[in-house]
Amino acid sequence: MRYFENLMVGDKFNTGEHVMTAAEIIAFGKKFDPQAFHTDPVAATGTPFGRLVASGWHTAAVSMRLMVLGEMALEGGVIGQGVESLRWPRPVLPGDRLRVVSEIGELRAAPARPDRGLIKLRCRTSNQDGKVVQDMTATLLVARRPSFAKAAEGQPA
Repeated sequence: MRYFENLMVGDKFNTGEHVMTAAEIIAFGKKFDPQAFHTDPVAATGTPFGRLVASGWHTAAVSMRLMVLGEMALEGGVIGQGVESLRWPRPVLPGDRLRVVSEIGELRAAPARPDRGLIKLRCRTSNQDGKVVQDMTATLLVARRPSFAKAAEGQPA
């Protein structure tokens, strides 16, 4: 598991893949984003997409799962502090294989939390053709090594 002190600007982390199925897209759409282009392949033909597509929120949820299970392996988990930007430049289709590459763009102290650091992370979710389907920049709260956190609080390590 990685602590804040193990990270450097420019570090990149990869994930495994997830195949988006029509059944999964429809189930998510019916529960969380009930629009025809997410829930009904026939009705979707009459929409701007012309076919069934995944909800952007479904893509975000799958991307999160991939990151949690991927190479980054942060001690204490992936704790989001906010999203600076989130874009879906192209739709996700049934059969698309998604994967995420995350890159650290910034590291800084968390002044109110000496036991934590903050990282700015750019996460690009791509399909099997290498086309970006989601581009997100987020800030994460990351655990510091216990000895560093104690020293920052003025306690013996």
